[in-house]
Amino acid sequence: MESAKRKYTLFTAKQLLWLVAPIVIEQIFSTSLGFFDSLMVSNMNATQAVRSNASNAIGNVDYINNLIIQLFSAFATGGAIVTSQALGAGDRERANKVAKQLLMLVICVSLGVGGVCLVLNRPILRLFYGNVDASTFAYQRTYFYVTAASFPFIGLFNACAALLRAQRKSFSTMASAAISCVVNVGLNAIFLFALNMGVLGAGLATLFCRAIPAVFMLALLGEKDNAVRVRLAERFRFDGAMIRSILRLAVPSGVETALFQLGKLMTNTFVNAGVYATGAKSITGIDEAGALVHINIQANGNAIANQINNFASVVGSGVGTSCLTVIGQSVGAGDQDQVKYYMKRMFLISYVANGICVATILALMPLLTQLYGYAQEAKAIGRQCLYFCLVFQFFLYPLSFTAPSILKATSDVKYVMICAVVSMFTMRVSLAFLLTTDRFPGLPELGAMGYWIGMCSDWVLRSVLFSTRLLSGRWKKASGLIREPARETEQDGEKRLRTL
Repeated sequence: MESAKRKYTLFTAKQLLWLVAPIVIEQIFSTSLGFFDSLMVSNMNATQAVRSNASNAIGNVDYINNLIIQLFSAFATGGAIVTSQALGAGDRERANKVAKQLLMLVICVSLGVGGVCLVLNRPILRLFYGNVDASTFAYQRTYFYVTAASFPFIGLFNACAALLRAQRKSFSTMASAAISCVVNVGLNAIFLFALNMGVLGAGLATLFCRAIPAVFMLALLGEKDNAVRVRLAERFRFDGAMIRSILRLAVPSGVETALFQLGKLMTNTFVNAGVYATGAKSITGIDEAGALVHINIQANGNAIANQINNFASVVGSGVGTSCLTVIGQSVGAGDQDQVKYYMKRMFLISYVANGICVATILALMPLLTQLYGYAQEAKAIGRQCLYFCLVFQFFLYPLSFTAPSILKATSDVKYVMICAVVSMFTMRVSLAFLLTTDRFPGLPELGAMGYWIGMCSDWVLRSVLFSTRLLSGRWKKASGLIREPARETEQDGEKRLRTL
């Protein structure tokens, strides 16, 4: 009863609002990048077949890009957790050292990954989307070349954003994301509608809208009044112990996130493979040369549902990102009851915010789907998938995604990695493979809907696994709030007996 009456002030209600709200708005701006690319390409001056193939190509490449982006984000997450816990413990010197190590590590990794993707452009696309037609594949190559060049800027942005959030400067990350969104929309309008550059124009807009905010964020991180301040011009050398402390959290998070995105990429590939193999899932259109072509309505409908669902998920994602700061600093302060208190607060915020967001998307869905320049059949498929998904999301999203973010902030990253990967491949990937194609006689061939059935089943299992872990209290061991008693050596035992 005594602990229940305590008033915790590490984060007041007002401070939580000013931390969470800018992060959510930032996530909305960030999510809108791919949305505006696909939306504006689907309405550019071209035939319906060309618009369909170009927009589908951008959606396909965005799955690969998101996998890479999430990998960078996982490294940033590892550093942000260590930094938040150091700040919670009042150790600013360690927080600053970790921040510099994190920034340089992410820059090196992102340069390497970007170089690999530029060199292996065709093989990577063939691996995942070798079945698409020649026109769509050519659009994919163009878009992937340009966006892969932006990977170092994405890595820099993610690292700076994580470090600014760790010191509660989420308004800065929100402003940077807003700049990125404005630049993206403005350049898309110029490149697509004024200069008629097509997919190349969309890719260049994305490149510039990632480079400008990354430089802006680096400048913000170097300001003198920061609790954590990093400047690239300072002397630097890698610290093995600190890199290991970052990687201890970053590697499991990276594996989990990368395999999660890989699972999403695979299931999207199943939808594309199914529709290209089955004529009943496509309609006929005319390309720029006047030839008859198949327009991939299942893939287009799935792309619509995915992009709109990203907005429905953005609030929950923002709350999950906020948990790294709130729970991380609570753990650093070393008070179990305070950690539990803020866990409950974050769950409450997540459920309320997620409910409002899902209800808003449901109300606006007919309008949002009509914004796309696709065939009406594709829009109808997108609406069906969204209605099905959003019902599950209303109840399960906080348990599926806020809960693992909380566990990560306590350093319980290995459990999150194992459960997320097992759930992804046993539920989402397996069911999507069985239900989206015609390879298994006797099973329903559901096309895009099979993708969403697999995804919602994955959410159910994730909810069970993560909520059980939180309720069991086993996360306390990973956080260091509960330590195992040291084993008594033979010499220690002899010393103790002599003192008796």
